[in-house]
Amino acid sequence: MIQRVVDERAVEAAVTDAEQAIAEFDGACRWLAAARRGPMEPLAVEVWVFDKELAQVVLVKHRWRSWVPPGGKVEAGETPREGAIRELFEETGLRAELLPEPAAVAVRSFHPDWPVTLGLSYAAIVDVAAPFVAEAGQPVAWKRLDEDWESYFPDDLSRMRQHAAWLADRVSGH
Repeated sequence: MIQRVVDERAVEAAVTDAEQAIAEFDGACRWLAAARRGPMEPLAVEVWVFDKELAQVVLVKHRWRSWVPPGGKVEAGETPREGAIRELFEETGLRAELLPEPAAVAVRSFHPDWPVTLGLSYAAIVDVAAPFVAEAGQPVAWKRLDEDWESYFPDDLSRMRQHAAWLADRVSGH
């Protein structure tokens, strides 16, 4: 019984964040509404960590996904936002405040043999001088948004560029 309450809290938080996301991909909100009617796969979260100039993003080198944003699955007892903060710290050593609006919501599979699930992308802005503490075997680096990188998710770069541009417009008051 307790597990169901915890899971429902995470799902409700995911619905709220999905509805507030700046960008929606893959019909994610429609997918989530249908997925709630049955057993759901674990929710996925990631953090798009930008520098103050919005020219770079923090990525981790996953053993087979190549360069991806820090993230993972939401664990029992936490909301997606809490899971994103935890994953960011575990994979990079960074403690950052997530921006109020989620950056994006998408539906994707994180492995060819796994079913698709809902992924929420959050954003944060940190100083490039902040030190990294990488997980073993998973290097962390700043990657420039005006350069390409190898990734299991080729759409990530354009999505992050779009969000950086959206953030820049908000900062400059446009």
